[in-house]
Amino acid sequence: MLVLTADTSTPAVTAGLVRLDEGAAATVAVRVTRDARAHAEVLTPQILECLQDAGAAPADLDAVVVGAGPGPFTGLRVGMATAAAFGDALGIPVHGVCSLDAIAAQARADAAAAAALPEEYLVVTDARRREVYWARYRGRERVEGPAVAAPADVAVGAAGVAAGSPDHIATVGLPAFTPASPTPWGLVAAAADLLAAGTEPAPLEPLYLRRPDAAEPTPRVPAAQVRA
Repeated sequence: MLVLTADTSTPAVTAGLVRLDEGAAATVAVRVTRDARAHAEVLTPQILECLQDAGAAPADLDAVVVGAGPGPFTGLRVGMATAAAFGDALGIPVHGVCSLDAIAAQARADAAAAAALPEEYLVVTDARRREVYWARYRGRERVEGPAVAAPADVAVGAAGVAAGSPDHIATVGLPAFTPASPTPWGLVAAAADLLAAGTEPAPLEPLYLRRPDAAEPTPRVPAAQVRA
């Protein structure tokens, strides 16, 4: 099974191809651009470059996995809309996964090689406004979150390290662990059970966790009505 992946929940605009066979996942191609303002401009070209690197055509894809956040409104919807467009055009399933779960899955894989991840750990990414998106994990299980909070309000619990954005991990007072953002392998790992079982995808639902910065303007009341 050849799986297209995309994530735009962080400043790292990520696209990749992952081969999933009998529960084993292997990254075939990956492109990452670190620019929080370039999601719309670079994601689709990155996907096409990944297909070229793999010597594959869009028709060779069997499924799409996209990071559903949490993340900023504008960037997040670019990734999810692009994933939905590929799925619709090719008639293949599109699975949305929590982007923090994807980071956690990659962290567990990295830890298996380094034997360095404690039983309980955090994933932390930038939520702007001096806040972070976070979730706490115990082994493979997410035990709290995803949530958005000021660093001082994050429920660190017994976590010994944190994966995700190093600058924001520092604000919760834990040592940093890899990766800094979702990887193609981590995205597929987070959806591996669904992909292997051929489960019908749930509707794509972005995890914004708060309202977008932009808001509809308040209707102006005519001066005559105010005086009245």
